Amino acid sequence: MSSIKKFQVTFDCAEPERVARFWCEVLGYVVPPPPEGFASWAAYDSTLPPERQGAWFVAVDPSGEGPRLYFQRVPEGKVAKNRVHLDVRAGTGLVGAERLAVLQAECERLVALGAVCERVLLADGVNESCINMQDIEGNEFCLD
Repeated sequence: MSSIKKFQVTFDCAEPERVARFWCEVLGYVVPPPPEGFASWAAYDSTLPPERQGAWFVAVDPSGEGPRLYFQRVPEGKVAKNRVHLDVRAGTGLVGAERLAVLQAECERLVALGAVCERVLLADGVNESCINMQDIEGNEFCLD
């Protein structure tokens, strides 16, 4: 039996720092401290060759339990639906109208950060309500 492995989730994007900071707000993640000897990530970034400046950014769970999120700049834009997406578990343990109200309140908070609400899927007797959304670069995710 193998042990459970730590993993990171990698996002391809146009503006790594902007997208990373968005997800920090969504998930309560933080930007880790810059490398030793640098007062800020901007100071570190300025030491890189021009083509590598702003090429990546990281967000981490301050508790150390969740996966690290890595954002890397790619030249092409998003052209198709994500094959993998994040489910942001905002309504865990809630059902019915209470769950929907919590999801809608979280949706409003995320829209104010630049997310897009695609559609609200109401409970259907089998599945509880959830909300399909997009982050600030169009990557799909769900409020669940």
